[in-house]
Amino acid sequence: MRRVIIFFGPPGAGKGTHAKEISEELKIPHISTGDIFRDAVKNETPLGKKVKEYLDSGKLVPDELVWEVVKERITKEDCKDGFILDGYPRTIKQAELLDKYLEEENVVPKIIYLKASDELVIKRLSSRRVCSVCGAIYNLISMPPKVDGKCDICGGALYQRSDDTPEVIKQRLETYYKESKPLLDYYKAKGLIYEIDGEKEREEVKNEILKVVLNDRA
Repeated sequence: MRRVIIFFGPPGAGKGTHAKEISEELKIPHISTGDIFRDAVKNETPLGKKVKEYLDSGKLVPDELVWEVVKERITKEDCKDGFILDGYPRTIKQAELLDKYLEEENVVPKIIYLKASDELVIKRLSSRRVCSVCGAIYNLISMPPKVDGKCDICGGALYQRSDDTPEVIKQRLETYYKESKPLLDYYKAKGLIYEIDGEKEREEVKNEILKVVLNDRA
């Protein structure tokens, strides 16, 4: 059975963390649209070149082109048993294009909506640190490095992303709620959304997600 899981939720709700864990558990790829865009542009694929033209001119990349990049990735061999999407879809049009493809494949996606309060999101994100060498992510509260300021994996220096300051996080949250509401309403109308409390303990959240994902009758 091909499993398709889509993660939604405000920044800092734990989408990336849990998507990675579920990916490892189910042996299906975790696809971050930000990553595949960067890879397409970096590798100068035909679609990547088209995307770069829009980005260089400061224009929004059309939904159809965004979908083509996503489709190119999810039709690869490693996605034959399923995949996890993080960061897509972002618009109703993108959701409709994905739905059309999934309907043709006879696949019903599971939409995992991780909920978290603004206060917790600000606390979590402003405590996040990233390795400047290997990109490993730490959290000074929940997942601190063994040595302050140094990566456990490679010893690289840890830094705070410029968009992880409280002021910027508040702006990101405002943008998220404004942009995500139509999408959440769209999927709620289809009865595909499973709301999970992202404020619970990490293991508890993971188990709740697995329960939803592995329940084929839900």
